[in-house]
Amino acid sequence: MSLSRRLSDALVWALCGLALLLVIIPTVDIIVGIVVQSAPSWSWKLLTTPTHGVAGGLQNAILGTIVLIVGTVVVAGFVGVLGGIYLAELSGQRTGALLRFFSEVLAGIPSIVIGYVGYVALVITLGWGFSMLAGVLALSIMIMPYIMKTTEASFRQIPNTYREAYVALGLPRVVGLQKVLLPPAIPGVLTGLVVALAIAMGETAPLIYTAGWTNALPPHQLTHQPIAYLTYVVWAYTNQPFAQSHALANSAALSLIILLLVLILASRLMSWQSRRFTTRMQA
Repeated sequence: MSLSRRLSDALVWALCGLALLLVIIPTVDIIVGIVVQSAPSWSWKLLTTPTHGVAGGLQNAILGTIVLIVGTVVVAGFVGVLGGIYLAELSGQRTGALLRFFSEVLAGIPSIVIGYVGYVALVITLGWGFSMLAGVLALSIMIMPYIMKTTEASFRQIPNTYREAYVALGLPRVVGLQKVLLPPAIPGVLTGLVVALAIAMGETAPLIYTAGWTNALPPHQLTHQPIAYLTYVVWAYTNQPFAQSHALANSAALSLIILLLVLILASRLMSWQSRRFTTRMQA
């Protein structure tokens, strides 16, 4: 290898390292700042007391966030994964191109626009009011294109020999998809699902228009009752001129980070189990 080639390679790697540092350093600074600022007010009482006024705890917001994320997993995960499988394995060329086009358009719509459309269509027109179901549908519509895209990519990376194997065995397509193609695709699908849910967990605008806000715990009905969530506390309480509200906003941000870490660890565990299962099946 010539000297100029080595120098150019070293320059490219140096620029890549610099770009990585420019991303990592602000992220670490933000996380450390949140931990330091929220540590004095972090307590068990904070996690078990509902919000009231500009003070109180985060019990209602934490439980509401978990409920919204679980609902979003059920709706967006089910539709997005099935849509990705259809695009990768079942759709024709024209149909697939049309669906990908609409999916990419939907992915490019700002979240606040999705929230406003959800407000007009679900809260006002259907008369659901600010509710858990309206918030779940708004978040699901927002992240569904990401799940479809990563699911399709995960299935397309599977070698064609897998497909030829289940066809040669005479297995129906549904059985082949479930038993042969799905296990090796699960790690990629879970990664895409976690990234999409991380986006949903950090959103405020769609939920302000659809889920509203309440100091109460999550309701038992899907509609006509607002629900609390952590991003509202971060957004609204930071602007309050009170030290208690600022401490609550910082604690809500730390709670979001912890929930995200738990989500990532759970997905890694499921991916590890899936890889073990795939290895045993291939053996």
